[in-house]
Amino acid sequence: MARAHRTLTALVLLGIMVVLLASLGRWQLRRADERRAILAAIESGRHQAPLVLTAATPTDDLRPWRPVSVQGRWRADMTVRLDNRNQDGRPGYWIATPLVLEDGSRTAVLVLRGWLPRTLPGEPPAATPPLPDDVRTVTGELVQRVPRLFELWNPGGVSSDALPASWPAPGGTPTVQNLDLDAYAKATGLHLLPTVVEQHASSGDGLVREWPQPSVDYNQNLGYAMQWFAFASIAGIAFVVVAVKAARAARAARRGRGP
Repeated sequence: MARAHRTLTALVLLGIMVVLLASLGRWQLRRADERRAILAAIESGRHQAPLVLTAATPTDDLRPWRPVSVQGRWRADMTVRLDNRNQDGRPGYWIATPLVLEDGSRTAVLVLRGWLPRTLPGEPPAATPPLPDDVRTVTGELVQRVPRLFELWNPGGVSSDALPASWPAPGGTPTVQNLDLDAYAKATGLHLLPTVVEQHASSGDGLVREWPQPSVDYNQNLGYAMQWFAFASIAGIAFVVVAVKAARAARAARRGRGP
Protein backbone atom coordinates (compact mmCIF):
# COMPACT_ATOMS: atom_id res chain seq x y z
CA MET A 1 0.00 0.00 0.00
CA ALA A 2 2.83 2.40 0.90
CA ARG A 3 4.53 1.66 -2.41
CA ALA A 4 1.32 2.37 -4.34
CA HIS A 5 0.94 5.63 -2.46
CA ARG A 6 4.51 6.69 -3.34
CA THR A 7 3.94 5.78 -6.98
CA LEU A 8 0.72 7.79 -7.13
CA THR A 9 2.44 10.79 -5.51
CA ALA A 10 5.30 10.57 -8.01
CA LEU A 11 2.87 10.43 -10.95
CA VAL A 12 0.94 13.46 -9.68
CA LEU A 13 4.12 15.48 -9.18
CA LEU A 14 5.49 14.52 -12.58
CA GLY A 15 2.19 15.41 -14.23
CA ILE A 16 2.23 18.83 -12.56
CA MET A 17 5.82 19.35 -13.71
CA VAL A 18 4.91 18.52 -17.31
CA VAL A 19 2.06 21.04 -17.32
CA LEU A 20 4.09 23.74 -15.54
CA LEU A 21 7.21 23.36 -17.69
CA ALA A 22 5.20 23.28 -20.92
CA SER A 23 3.36 26.43 -19.77
CA LEU A 24 6.69 28.20 -19.22
CA GLY A 25 7.74 27.19 -22.74
CA ARG A 26 4.54 28.61 -24.23
CA TRP A 27 5.03 31.81 -22.23
CA GLN A 28 8.50 32.24 -23.71
CA LEU A 29 7.05 31.74 -27.20
CA ARG A 30 4.54 34.53 -26.50
CA ARG A 31 7.37 36.78 -25.31
CA ALA A 32 9.25 36.01 -28.54
CA ASP A 33 6.16 37.02 -30.56
CA GLU A 34 5.89 40.28 -28.57
CA ARG A 35 9.53 41.12 -29.25
CA ARG A 36 9.10 40.32 -32.94
CA ALA A 37 6.18 42.75 -33.03
CA ILE A 38 8.25 45.47 -31.32
CA LEU A 39 11.11 44.92 -33.76
CA ALA A 40 8.71 45.12 -36.72
CA ALA A 41 7.23 48.37 -35.36
CA ILE A 42 10.69 49.89 -34.90
CA GLU A 43 11.83 48.94 -38.39
CA SER A 44 8.55 50.12 -39.94
CA GLY A 45 8.75 53.49 -38.17
CA ARG A 46 12.40 54.12 -38.95
CA HIS A 47 11.93 53.30 -42.64
CA GLN A 48 9.21 55.95 -43.05
CA ALA A 49 9.96 59.30 -44.59
CA PRO A 50 10.99 61.94 -42.03
CA LEU A 51 8.00 63.81 -40.66
CA VAL A 52 7.84 67.59 -40.38
CA LEU A 53 5.80 67.93 -37.22
CA THR A 54 3.30 70.79 -36.90
CA ALA A 55 0.20 71.53 -34.86
CA ALA A 56 -1.90 70.26 -37.80
CA THR A 57 -0.11 66.91 -38.20
CA PRO A 58 -2.71 64.09 -38.21
CA THR A 59 -2.54 61.71 -35.28
CA ASP A 60 -2.20 58.74 -37.65
CA ASP A 61 1.16 60.13 -38.81
CA LEU A 62 2.60 60.12 -35.28
CA ARG A 63 3.99 56.62 -35.53
CA PRO A 64 6.58 55.62 -32.91
CA TRP A 65 10.22 55.44 -34.08
CA ARG A 66 9.55 57.69 -37.07
CA PRO A 67 12.26 60.30 -37.83
CA VAL A 68 10.95 63.79 -37.18
CA SER A 69 11.87 67.45 -37.30
CA VAL A 70 9.92 70.16 -35.52
CA GLN A 71 10.30 73.92 -35.28
CA GLY A 72 9.29 76.07 -32.36
CA ARG A 73 10.31 77.98 -29.25
CA TRP A 74 11.43 76.33 -26.04
CA ARG A 75 9.47 76.83 -22.82
CA ALA A 76 12.52 76.59 -20.59
CA ASP A 77 10.44 77.63 -17.58
CA MET A 78 8.49 74.34 -17.86
CA THR A 79 11.51 72.04 -17.96
CA VAL A 80 11.31 68.86 -15.87
CA ARG A 81 14.06 66.50 -14.79
CA LEU A 82 13.34 62.77 -14.74
CA ASP A 83 15.25 61.14 -11.91
CA ASN A 84 17.08 57.79 -11.72
CA ARG A 85 17.84 57.49 -15.43
CA ASN A 86 21.16 55.71 -15.77
CA GLN A 87 23.62 56.01 -18.63
CA ASP A 88 26.38 53.38 -18.87
CA GLY A 89 25.89 52.61 -15.18
CA ARG A 90 26.08 56.26 -14.11
CA PRO A 91 23.10 57.84 -12.31
CA GLY A 92 21.55 60.95 -13.71
CA TYR A 93 18.49 62.65 -15.18
CA TRP A 94 16.64 62.99 -18.43
CA ILE A 95 15.81 66.59 -19.27
CA ALA A 96 12.34 67.18 -20.75
CA THR A 97 11.20 70.53 -22.14
CA PRO A 98 8.13 71.49 -24.19
CA LEU A 99 8.61 73.12 -27.58
CA VAL A 100 5.79 75.52 -28.52
CA LEU A 101 4.99 75.07 -32.20
CA GLU A 102 3.46 78.44 -33.03
CA ASP A 103 4.03 81.87 -31.53
CA GLY A 104 1.17 82.91 -29.31
CA SER A 105 -0.32 79.42 -29.12
CA ARG A 106 -0.41 76.81 -26.35
CA THR A 107 0.20 73.87 -28.70
CA ALA A 108 3.49 72.14 -27.96
CA VAL A 109 5.33 68.85 -28.14
CA LEU A 110 7.35 67.45 -25.27
CA VAL A 111 11.02 66.91 -26.15
CA LEU A 112 13.35 64.60 -24.27
CA ARG A 113 16.48 66.68 -24.72
CA GLY A 114 19.10 64.31 -23.29
CA TRP A 115 20.80 62.87 -20.22
CA LEU A 116 22.52 64.88 -17.49
CA PRO A 117 24.80 63.16 -14.94
CA ARG A 118 24.06 63.45 -11.25
CA THR A 119 26.71 65.16 -9.15
CA LEU A 120 28.44 63.47 -6.23
CA PRO A 121 27.08 63.85 -2.68
CA GLY A 122 28.15 67.15 -1.19
CA GLU A 123 28.49 68.83 -4.58
CA PRO A 124 25.94 71.35 -5.87
CA PRO A 125 23.36 69.81 -8.23
CA ALA A 126 24.17 69.99 -11.92
CA ALA A 127 22.56 72.95 -13.63
CA THR A 128 20.11 72.26 -16.42
CA PRO A 129 21.65 73.51 -19.69
CA PRO A 130 20.13 76.85 -20.75
CA LEU A 131 18.03 77.19 -23.87
CA PRO A 132 17.92 79.92 -26.54
CA ASP A 133 14.86 82.15 -26.85
CA ASP A 134 14.66 82.16 -30.64
CA VAL A 135 12.92 79.70 -32.96
CA ARG A 136 14.77 76.40 -33.16
CA THR A 137 14.51 73.24 -35.24
CA VAL A 138 14.77 69.99 -33.32
CA THR A 139 15.38 66.65 -35.00
CA GLY A 140 14.95 63.22 -33.49
CA GLU A 141 12.59 60.30 -33.31
CA LEU A 142 9.01 59.92 -32.14
CA VAL A 143 8.10 57.77 -29.17
CA GLN A 144 4.59 57.12 -27.89
CA ARG A 145 5.21 58.34 -24.34
CA VAL A 146 7.94 59.15 -21.86
CA PRO A 147 9.42 55.75 -20.96
CA ARG A 148 8.40 54.89 -17.43
CA LEU A 149 10.68 53.94 -14.57
CA PHE A 150 9.46 51.23 -12.20
CA GLU A 151 8.46 52.84 -8.92
CA LEU A 152 7.37 51.10 -5.72
CA TRP A 153 4.16 52.29 -4.13
CA ASN A 154 4.85 54.89 -1.52
CA PRO A 155 2.26 54.61 1.32
CA GLY A 156 1.43 58.10 2.47
CA GLY A 157 3.72 61.02 1.81
CA VAL A 158 4.00 63.00 -1.41
CA SER A 159 4.18 61.20 -4.72
CA SER A 160 7.54 61.52 -6.46
CA ASP A 161 5.58 62.23 -9.65
CA ALA A 162 3.85 65.32 -8.26
CA LEU A 163 4.17 68.37 -10.54
CA PRO A 164 4.28 72.01 -9.41
CA ALA A 165 1.05 73.98 -9.13
CA SER A 166 2.65 77.01 -10.82
CA TRP A 167 5.39 77.69 -13.36
CA PRO A 168 8.22 78.61 -13.16
CA ALA A 169 8.40 76.11 -10.33
CA PRO A 170 9.42 77.46 -6.94
CA GLY A 171 12.87 76.18 -6.05
CA GLY A 172 14.02 75.67 -9.64
CA THR A 173 13.59 72.82 -12.11
CA PRO A 174 11.24 70.16 -10.63
CA THR A 175 12.37 66.52 -10.49
CA VAL A 176 9.99 63.58 -10.92
CA GLN A 177 10.32 59.83 -11.42
CA ASN A 178 7.82 59.49 -14.27
CA LEU A 179 6.03 62.01 -16.45
CA ASP A 180 2.53 61.37 -17.75
CA LEU A 181 1.62 63.56 -20.73
CA ASP A 182 -1.96 64.19 -19.64
CA ALA A 183 -0.90 65.15 -16.10
CA TYR A 184 1.87 67.37 -17.44
CA ALA A 185 -0.49 69.09 -19.90
CA LYS A 186 -2.97 69.75 -17.08
CA ALA A 187 -0.25 71.14 -14.81
CA THR A 188 1.25 73.44 -17.45
CA GLY A 189 -1.89 74.44 -19.33
CA LEU A 190 -0.29 73.44 -22.63
CA HIS A 191 -2.04 71.54 -25.41
CA LEU A 192 0.45 68.73 -25.93
CA LEU A 193 0.56 66.59 -29.04
CA PRO A 194 0.03 62.88 -28.19
CA THR A 195 3.64 62.00 -28.84
CA VAL A 196 7.14 62.68 -27.52
CA VAL A 197 10.30 63.60 -29.43
CA GLU A 198 13.62 62.03 -28.44
CA GLN A 199 16.15 64.60 -29.60
CA HIS A 200 19.08 63.06 -31.48
CA ALA A 201 21.25 65.77 -33.02
CA SER A 202 23.87 67.37 -30.79
CA SER A 203 23.29 71.01 -29.89
CA GLY A 204 26.49 71.67 -27.94
CA ASP A 205 24.74 71.73 -24.57
CA GLY A 206 26.66 68.81 -23.06
CA LEU A 207 23.64 66.49 -22.81
CA VAL A 208 24.08 62.84 -23.79
CA ARG A 209 21.60 61.60 -26.39
CA GLU A 210 22.05 57.83 -26.36
CA TRP A 211 18.49 56.68 -25.74
CA PRO A 212 17.76 53.17 -24.43
CA GLN A 213 16.16 50.77 -26.90
CA PRO A 214 13.57 48.06 -26.22
CA SER A 215 14.91 44.53 -25.98
CA VAL A 216 14.08 42.78 -29.26
CA ASP A 217 16.25 39.65 -28.99
CA TYR A 218 13.43 37.17 -29.61
CA ASN A 219 15.95 34.38 -30.31
CA GLN A 220 16.79 34.40 -26.62
CA ASN A 221 13.14 33.67 -25.79
CA LEU A 222 13.04 30.91 -28.39
CA GLY A 223 16.09 29.32 -26.76
CA TYR A 224 14.47 29.51 -23.33
CA ALA A 225 11.27 27.99 -24.76
CA MET A 226 13.18 25.03 -26.18
CA GLN A 227 14.81 24.48 -22.79
CA TRP A 228 11.46 24.46 -20.97
CA PHE A 229 9.95 22.11 -23.54
CA ALA A 230 12.98 19.81 -23.18
CA PHE A 231 12.50 19.75 -19.40
CA ALA A 232 8.79 19.05 -19.92
CA SER A 233 9.69 16.16 -22.23
CA ILE A 234 12.04 14.69 -19.64
CA ALA A 235 9.33 14.94 -16.99
CA GLY A 236 6.85 13.34 -19.43
CA ILE A 237 9.21 10.45 -20.14
CA ALA A 238 9.71 9.95 -16.41
CA PHE A 239 5.91 9.93 -15.97
CA VAL A 240 5.56 7.20 -18.60
CA VAL A 241 8.39 5.12 -17.09
CA VAL A 242 6.89 5.28 -13.59
CA ALA A 243 3.41 4.50 -14.91
CA VAL A 244 4.67 1.47 -16.92
CA LYS A 245 6.61 0.13 -13.96
CA ALA A 246 3.59 0.54 -11.70
CA ALA A 247 1.35 -1.28 -14.20
CA ARG A 248 3.82 -4.17 -14.50
CA ALA A 249 4.12 -4.43 -10.74
CA ALA A 250 0.33 -4.50 -10.43
CA ARG A 251 0.06 -7.29 -13.03
CA ALA A 252 2.81 -9.31 -11.30
CA ALA A 253 1.02 -8.92 -7.95
CA ARG A 254 -2.26 -10.18 -9.47
CA ARG A 255 -0.52 -13.19 -11.00
CA GLY A 256 1.13 -13.95 -7.67
CA ARG A 257 -2.19 -14.04 -5.90
CA GLY A 258 -3.56 -16.46 -8.47
CA PRO A 259 -7.25 -17.25 -9.16
